[in-house]
Amino acid sequence: MTAKKIVLIAAICSLVFICACKKDGSTTLTGPKTQDTTSLRLPAPPSTWKEHWFEHNQLLQRRYYNDDVAIYYDSDMDTTITWPNRYETSLWKYVKSVYGNFGSENRLYCVYHQGKYSGGHPSTYFDDSHDYRDVTDCGAGPWKDSTGTNLDMVTHECGHIVEGASNGVHNSPAFSLWGDSKWNEIFIYDAYVGLGRTTEAQRFFKLMQSQYDDFPVSSSQWFKNWFYPIWKNYGGNKVLAKFFLLLSEYFPKSGNAYTRDMTWGEFIHFWSGAAGVNLKDQATTAFGWPSEWDIEFAQAQKAFSKITYTGE
Repeated sequence: MTAKKIVLIAAICSLVFICACKKDGSTTLTGPKTQDTTSLRLPAPPSTWKEHWFEHNQLLQRRYYNDDVAIYYDSDMDTTITWPNRYETSLWKYVKSVYGNFGSENRLYCVYHQGKYSGGHPSTYFDDSHDYRDVTDCGAGPWKDSTGTNLDMVTHECGHIVEGASNGVHNSPAFSLWGDSKWNEIFIYDAYVGLGRTTEAQRFFKLMQSQYDDFPVSSSQWFKNWFYPIWKNYGGNKVLAKFFLLLSEYFPKSGNAYTRDMTWGEFIHFWSGAAGVNLKDQATTAFGWPSEWDIEFAQAQKAFSKITYTGE
């Protein structure tokens, strides 16, 4: 074979199999590739992943990975969109630095859909539904914009992983009280602050000033009157992390799963423990104080007496 033919074949091969390896050891796929070679500690995640949950049935393609995240797109996603690589990596690193590790692989699998499956959902390493992986699965796009509601959605789903799998324990005892989004609101704000995304933090803070809910009472403002004052006055991300730590240490569980939901009295007691002060007055400002909460609060203080704080 002549030297010219060898050069030509090499050039063709370089066009067919392209892999851009970054200085941090991460890998971005920019074309068909049969094998990945990286300097990462963890094994490479699968190059494809067939969805088998809910109504999802897409064959996902891995577009990027490192030791912290694996990014998957469905076939309708614009593969020139790369901001999730950077944002999801920084978000998951921040989550692990605040709330600890999430499973033995400790990697976040991020699924993006274009034009289908509107909204998002999470899964954790405890769940066989998503092959025992920490997952955020979001649609329906478009995903060109790397700010605003796109960031809010993917960050929101990550917050569910935190509440449902922190400190090696499955389930969220407070979910029946705060529902789908109230915890996630302070989680999102704190993440933006922690990641130095000041513009996004300011935007989200302003948005939350006009956010009202009808639970536990009409016109409740969870972020403004409950979570943000606790976050601001009692340690920022440290108070958020401590709440989940106290749950893992004291709330009833069987093996590595919580066995029941919290009462409102327990909820306020555990948050008081995280803050180090009695939060009855703050709860009253935020939600009022029904007479039955007096009983629940006293019962919680007695049942979980190792959780202490000033003003008891």
